Amino acid sequence: MTLGVGLAIGIPVVVILWIIVAYNGLVRRRLDVRGAWAQIDVVLRRRHDLIPNLVETVKGYAAHEKETLDRVISARNHAASAATPGAHSAAEGMLSGALRQLFALSEAYPDLKANANFQQLSGELATTENVISAARQEYNRAVGGYNEAIAVFPTVLIAGPLGFRAEEFFELDEPAAKEAPKVKF
Repeated sequence: MTLGVGLAIGIPVVVILWIIVAYNGLVRRRLDVRGAWAQIDVVLRRRHDLIPNLVETVKGYAAHEKETLDRVISARNHAASAATPGAHSAAEGMLSGALRQLFALSEAYPDLKANANFQQLSGELATTENVISAARQEYNRAVGGYNEAIAVFPTVLIAGPLGFRAEEFFELDEPAAKEAPKVKF
């Protein structure tokens, strides 16, 4: 009878301990995802902050290219207001396309290309693009690990009931937007 009582007490204790450990592991992974997203948010804000200065510099040399400049600012504002990784993905793809057009303008204006402010801002933007790429990879790695953890047995048994939901990856929709804008001097 003691063995039966021991099992009756031991099994629920083991199950409760497993639930605690599994829950804490899922919380840690979710926090990793949120931390990685916070890093992306920081570098995207930096990118968004650089763009108005870049546009102002270009305006001085190519003011009659208003449509392109307006497109860049509109795409920047749309990207800055995106709320989810999916919305950011689409908006950042549009912004990358608009930036490519802006840099294509610099080819037509040699004085602009030679401008020290334009060169500095272009360099900072290129560096920021590389940091965004690295942060996106880290975020997607964290999301992949988290999504896997909530989908595999046995944690799948508790993930849904405890409120853990799959996270979105941060991907760029346009194949051309998957490349950082090329900055040439």
